[in-house]
Amino acid sequence: MAIQDAIIAIDFDGTVVTHAYPEIGDDIGAVPVLKELTANGCRLILNTMRSGDLQKEAEAWFRKNNIPLYATNENPKQHRWTKSPKVHADLYIDDSALGCPIKFIDGARRPVADWVRIREQLVKEGFLD
Repeated sequence: MAIQDAIIAIDFDGTVVTHAYPEIGDDIGAVPVLKELTANGCRLILNTMRSGDLQKEAEAWFRKNNIPLYATNENPKQHRWTKSPKVHADLYIDDSALGCPIKFIDGARRPVADWVRIREQLVKEGFLD
């Protein structure tokens, strides 16, 4: 039984797509895992440094891939109990986070998140079956 109703903050550049800022990079295997998370009741918060039109393009990427977002750069419910700007989540997935599995891919200057290994960790920690 997977953890349900978890709130997961997801970085964008280098985490769900290759690093190509300000352009949108290529998918790196995140789509099926993110869909699986939302199908299991997890709520995704896009946690990105992008703003303005660049943020809207990242949000459009999620819509295009039929991945629902709970919010962007905020947890709508945390304002009831804190004024902190830090996004509250049960889990954070970010290619720059210590311990996030990363890999190098051909043609990319920087490593990206390794979604095969991330999925393995999500299963191990009970976020996925």
